[in-house]
Amino acid sequence: MAHGLGDSELAQAHDEPGILKSRDYFNSLIKAETEKGIPSHRIVLGGFSQGGAISIFSGLTCSSKLAGIFSLSGYLLMHGKVKGLIPAENPNKDTPIFMAHGDKDQTVRYEWGQKTAQVLQDWGWKVDFRTYKGLQHSADPEEIDDLEAYLKERLPPMAQEAPTGS
Repeated sequence: MAHGLGDSELAQAHDEPGILKSRDYFNSLIKAETEKGIPSHRIVLGGFSQGGAISIFSGLTCSSKLAGIFSLSGYLLMHGKVKGLIPAENPNKDTPIFMAHGDKDQTVRYEWGQKTAQVLQDWGWKVDFRTYKGLQHSADPEEIDDLEAYLKERLPPMAQEAPTGS
């Protein structure tokens, strides 16, 4: 499993131009926010299903340091090529990744999520992979609570500045 997920079904039908276009769009959103004064280390990328998959891909290949990356019922896109697209300085090497997946998901198979987490860990990322028993391709209140805890950890309140003037 040095280079990928090893599942021929998962490796098929990746729309590489579309994936790269989506990644570039995510990067343009990050750039727009940083130009407004929001530091990139206060930005989290995440989503559900294909949104989670593109969030992992975009987060790994992002040239800006992010606060976090999460994927609910997602998987690794372009797993045979993604390592070559990671910037040399790898600004998100230490960015924790939260992954959540139902063990009864037949749309984005549970095994794909598990294999993605394992590959990312093998590549050196810190991945918190959570399993939700009986959950199909959907969300679960416990899963949302776990995601909330992750987001609170990754985006703690900013220090309040003391008011100026009298």
